[in-house]
Amino acid sequence: MIRLLALLSLLALTACASAPPSPGTAPQITALAREIQSLSPHVDPAEAERAARIAYSETYRLARAYQITDPPLIHNAKVNAGTKPRGLCYHWAEDMERRLNAEGFTTLDLTRAIANSETRFLIEHSTAVITAKGAAMEAGIVLDPWRDGGRLFWSRVATDKRYDWLPRLDVLRARGQISYAQRPEGSLAAPPSD
Repeated sequence: MIRLLALLSLLALTACASAPPSPGTAPQITALAREIQSLSPHVDPAEAERAARIAYSETYRLARAYQITDPPLIHNAKVNAGTKPRGLCYHWAEDMERRLNAEGFTTLDLTRAIANSETRFLIEHSTAVITAKGAAMEAGIVLDPWRDGGRLFWSRVATDKRYDWLPRLDVLRARGQISYAQRPEGSLAAPPSD
């Protein structure tokens, strides 16, 4: 009976398997570029378009590099078991942030956010967030390739119906995972950064 239940569970999960990731279409990229541009009148339209194009192309590249063939939670189990190289939500977030930051945008910033950090009942989730230069994370756009198994999900942070996002640094500070060093009296050395 237990084997039958396990087989039925496996079949149900397989039936939910996601389609292979594909690169974004021109209309998808244009829609994201428009949303990035709308973050502020100071956002350079060329930077918004470049950020949107890179967000989609990097999602596709990472999906292939991470060997995404399953829904996110199944893939997580495979990463944790050592049978897949990467692909946990924080891998997506750090790799997306790193790639977009490599562009050296002058009118856009990248940051990270975490959801479900204050509950034991839900799995914590990390993502990258793009904002207008100097804007708060809450005014940005979530760039979340993990959620849909290697297909880029994006929305305004404030309108994301699935997650309540908090700035990553706030979550890490609350946990005591960021420590501060004090500069010696009279030192001109820069204080350590997060």
